[in-house]
Amino acid sequence: MQSMTKHLTHAPHPAPEFEEEFITGLTAIFEEKIVFNQVLGLKITSLRPERVTARIDMRPELVGHYAYNRLHGGVISAGLDAMGGLAVMAALGARHMDEAPLQRLHRFAKLGTIDLRVDYLRPGISDHFELRAEVLRLGSRVASTRMEFLGADGTLFSTAAAAYIVS
Repeated sequence: MQSMTKHLTHAPHPAPEFEEEFITGLTAIFEEKIVFNQVLGLKITSLRPERVTARIDMRPELVGHYAYNRLHGGVISAGLDAMGGLAVMAALGARHMDEAPLQRLHRFAKLGTIDLRVDYLRPGISDHFELRAEVLRLGSRVASTRMEFLGADGTLFSTAAAAYIVS
């Protein structure tokens, strides 16, 4: 007779909720102090420890192919890279909830991209775009992330994976 093993599932630990002070501070860093994110028009729409989302509105300055009004591939890759970094910031913030919000915001000084791979699946034609990112693994030195770039109707245009130095 074949032995059956039960798979024990443990309820995942609920992700902590960020304080308003942390959300405000991280949003200011991402949307204002990282000036290139202003050029892209990146605006955070959700900031959670397990997943971050943002939006880019299509503008003439972002066109990469004039005949099709298609988004430039550099906007896509830079946006995905920025979102991977934001996901790491959120994960670091969640890891150190025992610290004051302002103290956690200083942990991002050494954050930098080590590796980025982007897969362009479809042309970026939409009136706005949604970007999503999550951390797959947050180590003591390196974080691994995955990201998605979608059109206004939810169509997946690009995916990405990246590694970031965190210390």
